[in-house]
Amino acid sequence: MTDQATPTPVGAPRRAGRHGAAEPSHLSPERLERARRLIALYPEPRSALIPLCHLAQEQDGWLTPEAMVDVAALVGVTPTEVLGTASFYDMLHTEPVGSHVVAVCTNIACLLGGAAELLEHAEASLGVNVGGTTADGVVTLEEAECLADCDRTPCVQVNHRFVGAQTPESFDALVADLRSGARAEEIPSHGTLIRVARANGLEADPDRVVAERAAMAEAQARRAAEAEAAKAASDRGAGGPPS
Repeated sequence: MTDQATPTPVGAPRRAGRHGAAEPSHLSPERLERARRLIALYPEPRSALIPLCHLAQEQDGWLTPEAMVDVAALVGVTPTEVLGTASFYDMLHTEPVGSHVVAVCTNIACLLGGAAELLEHAEASLGVNVGGTTADGVVTLEEAECLADCDRTPCVQVNHRFVGAQTPESFDALVADLRSGARAEEIPSHGTLIRVARANGLEADPDRVVAERAAMAEAQARRAAEAEAAKAASDRGAGGPPS
């Protein structure tokens, strides 16, 4: 892998004749089954778009064009819509990354704690610039705006797991552990967001939803009527007889 990934185009969705998108073919059978269980948790298939992107990223380490085609077919959108959604979120990668994405926070608290120096050391130690991936494909180095661990500076995350404040020496030890697999139990390869299966979807009493929507419509109609009455009264006042 190299420092600068070559952009990978997303092709047109596969089609099965005139009857819509073809059956997904990139996701593994196990992940395809998980994807369908995820979709079933939502009232509309496309509501599962982001969870399915994470599921696909778990398989490949990044969101590949083939995976985006599969996700699009599963939720009934185009691959372009999947790309447009995924490219908005920092946690979804539409280009190849290392098996471990190391993020160094450079917000104000971390800067005061030595983040700039740590990031400079990380670039020199890894032999890549920010955004680059080491030649062995193990580490992608990122600069983060804020990782919300301001009492332990400079804050560092690996695959979205906090690893505490780091010094140049502890950073090198951390990278050595990542390369050897010593922290694999604590920090899985990039793409594994959670290791607990989700079993519940969006739960609400259908009758309550209907009642709340009816009450909302009634309130909107009442406010509109009151606004119209106030306007009519104002117009009558403005058009009254001169004094």
